[in-house]
Amino acid sequence: MIKVLFVCLGNICRSPMAEAMFRDLVKKEGLEHMIIVDSAGTGDWHVGNPPHEGTRNILKKYNISSDGIKARQIGPVDLHDFQYVVAMDTSNIQNIEKLKKSNSTAHIVRLLDYLEDAVDKNVPDPYFTGNFEEVYELVKKGCEQLLKQLRTTHNI
Repeated sequence: MIKVLFVCLGNICRSPMAEAMFRDLVKKEGLEHMIIVDSAGTGDWHVGNPPHEGTRNILKKYNISSDGIKARQIGPVDLHDFQYVVAMDTSNIQNIEKLKKSNSTAHIVRLLDYLEDAVDKNVPDPYFTGNFEEVYELVKKGCEQLLKQLRTTHNI
């Protein structure tokens, strides 16, 4: 089983959007029996809350379900339990690195690292910018490339 964890700051905008989109993509490809998807935040401010209204609205616009997604905080165990920890920006990477233990096995990467032509490898935070459409487009492209990479790496 391949386990992917998307991470952003509060786990209410970018990472739950990526979780929902990647889960939808995995399901459409018939790979839900092979890939587990989750999301978390580096901060604890929103633990237990559903995704931000802007995230829910943009997902609804594109007919992608966010059902069951609730904010949670990433912990050291996630860096052992998940093979891929996919962060939304460099700041998230820095916070994730602080959690690493010597037995951490996760491959930690930014989502836009999968886009070779992306000039800026950070997904902007729509909590501050309000631009959920821009984030949706970036996350969509990143998720598509991530799945392509997983298919190649794991022969699926």
